[in-house]
Amino acid sequence: MAPERRSAELILEDDSVFRGYHFGARKAVSGEVVFNTGMVGYSESLSDPSYHGQILVLTYPLIGNYGVPGYDTEDGLPRFFQSDKIHVQGLIVSGICHEYSHWNARKSLPEWMAECNVPGISGVDTRQLTKKLREKGTMLGKIVYARDDIPFQDPSTRNLAAEVSIREPIVYARGKKRIIVVDCGVKNNILRAFLKRNITVIRVPWDYDLLKERAHGIVISNGPGDPRHCTPTIENVARAMSRGVPLLGICLGSQILGLAAGARTFKLRYGHRSHNQPCVEAGTKRCYITSQNHGYAVDADTLPEDWRQWFYNDNDNTNEGIVHISKPFFGTQFHPEASPGPDDTEFLFDMFLRGI
Repeated sequence: MAPERRSAELILEDDSVFRGYHFGARKAVSGEVVFNTGMVGYSESLSDPSYHGQILVLTYPLIGNYGVPGYDTEDGLPRFFQSDKIHVQGLIVSGICHEYSHWNARKSLPEWMAECNVPGISGVDTRQLTKKLREKGTMLGKIVYARDDIPFQDPSTRNLAAEVSIREPIVYARGKKRIIVVDCGVKNNILRAFLKRNITVIRVPWDYDLLKERAHGIVISNGPGDPRHCTPTIENVARAMSRGVPLLGICLGSQILGLAAGARTFKLRYGHRSHNQPCVEAGTKRCYITSQNHGYAVDADTLPEDWRQWFYNDNDNTNEGIVHISKPFFGTQFHPEASPGPDDTEFLFDMFLRGI
């Protein structure tokens, strides 16, 4: 049976209020309110470090029906999650399932959120809320209860990548080829993509001196927040670039790569957070369906002469990838490893390894 329903509210910075019912942890939280249009993949999305500091609105009307899997591990990584915990500040849904059915499920979504001390609200008119976010753009918000009010907090003022990164290097030993993955909030599926290709992965903190390790290539991972807070990472990538080390940036990593090259970045109005974003390759005009989660982008007009726009978003024409005209440096805003979402662009990992 579902537990007794208790009232909760989502309050936005424009003073609008969305009322619903509490599930998960009972606590007040504040953050940036964003939405995701995916129909499935809530356990992967909630454990994605790129959502750190954000209150996530899921637009699909019924969430939690297939429960949450267990923390079985493979290669030292949870098999069914993108990190070892929930990273969102809170979750907003229209309908929540307390009862679930799936061969792999171990618990309900509200149970998992309560264990991770993350609050949620159900019974919210997410259609109206999403329309407001589409008109206004991302907004600050807070989940509150009767006597638990808190001030608004803007997570974009903090170095969120530093908050979610590891503190010491971790080595996942496989083959003779070695790559460094700069952990700015890396999704586990990026690590899995290289491990299944028999690559030894050296996972290092966000501000690690990349020239200290012997490696054949460097991957700058996804992560949360404004890339301009990652000054040590930008400087380290620029030094690796001067040595000609093959570089691949993914999501936040692509923005860091662009900043290291001398371009500028900007904050998107409401970001790209869904499983089906259309990205067009500039040369071939072929459109790929991609999975994304980011709030900032490279300004393609500021790229230096020896760089080109590689992909662009077919919805709003913002940059989705950059590439150097002669050296093995490239980055994409979308996630080649997906999870959740389509794996149409996983070939980019093979392209990077061929460049190595």
